[in-house]
Amino acid sequence: MTEEKDNLQTIYHKAIDEIQKLQTKLRNLTEERDQLQRERDGLQSTVSQLEKHFKEGWRYFNSSLYYISTDTKTWNESRQDCIKRGADLVIINSREEQKFTSTEVKIRGSINAWIGLTDHVTDGVWKWVDGTALTTGYWREGEPNNSGPVRDEDCVGIDSDSEPLSSWNDMACSEEGYWMCEKRIFY
Repeated sequence: MTEEKDNLQTIYHKAIDEIQKLQTKLRNLTEERDQLQRERDGLQSTVSQLEKHFKEGWRYFNSSLYYISTDTKTWNESRQDCIKRGADLVIINSREEQKFTSTEVKIRGSINAWIGLTDHVTDGVWKWVDGTALTTGYWREGEPNNSGPVRDEDCVGIDSDSEPLSSWNDMACSEEGYWMCEKRIFY
């Protein structure tokens, strides 16, 4: 009888251990399922946002969305428009991005399109709208030249008549031009 009782207790303890292991496994699987559902919901939200932006004329390139205006404004007005769209004037971080932006401006038939580069704080010290310093420029030959009637060319636009890797022109911020917004979507 004692041996039978010992066997039953052993079976009982093994069953309890197995139940605890299964409960732990169930908890882990439930957490994993919940995490996957959150990720799925996030991806569905991203897809919905992308669809909305594409319908509004935004283009996707390398983890960012880009918008080129269909009308013209000053550099400051252009920047405000981008901010209203949840973006800012484009910051060009690579040769590939420069080729993309320059090509997009040309495709859209824009003459000049503002980008997020200015030296309005200190003449000759070019900074992007996020405060970072310019490291690589894609200036047209002879630019930046700070010329023009008021010699106050503190903002930069892409000139669609130029080669993609040498298309930047400094212009007076008060001039009107098309503009390009950038919104980072994947970091």
